Amino acid sequence: MTIVRTAYPTSIRSVTTTGTSDSEQALSTDCQAALADDLGWGLGVVFRAYVTAANQAVSDLPGGQRGHQVLSAAAKGAVTSQLALAQHLGVDRTVMTYLLDDLEQEGLIERRPDPADRRVRQVFATDKGADLLQTLDTRLALAEDHLLQPLDRADRDSFRLQLRALAAHANELDPVADPCELSPDT
Repeated sequence: MTIVRTAYPTSIRSVTTTGTSDSEQALSTDCQAALADDLGWGLGVVFRAYVTAANQAVSDLPGGQRGHQVLSAAAKGAVTSQLALAQHLGVDRTVMTYLLDDLEQEGLIERRPDPADRRVRQVFATDKGADLLQTLDTRLALAEDHLLQPLDRADRDSFRLQLRALAAHANELDPVADPCELSPDT
């Protein structure tokens, strides 16, 4: 029996290995060695691990990662209206309405009329939502720490800085109309 650890550190499951031959293991090792310098392969592996870990960290929140983004923006007062939030996150207005309905039903956010324009709805995190956000942020930090475990603190900080620079450069060269759409293949 082999212990397989998923990207999120609190999720450990046991798996019984079934007949993996030495030649199959060697082929897998050879393939990884052949792809070790391939940027696309490396980015893909890290991205999949991050998405898996982040999904597990926020799995009990309506909307998953998108729900976390909404709750985070609402708690930080980052956007002034329901429409601005949808535009900021690149979410269709009708989809945003359903997501906000789900978060509101759980008591995590509330929508209030804007005093300056009663047609506009402002989105605020409730105390329950702010408390849950702290828990979710802690889970996400643990997931990120697990993913970045091979790097020391200085390398982690450097990696994040370099990643932000690469992302800003890539976005400048080819801005994405919908920030949720990373690639046509995702």
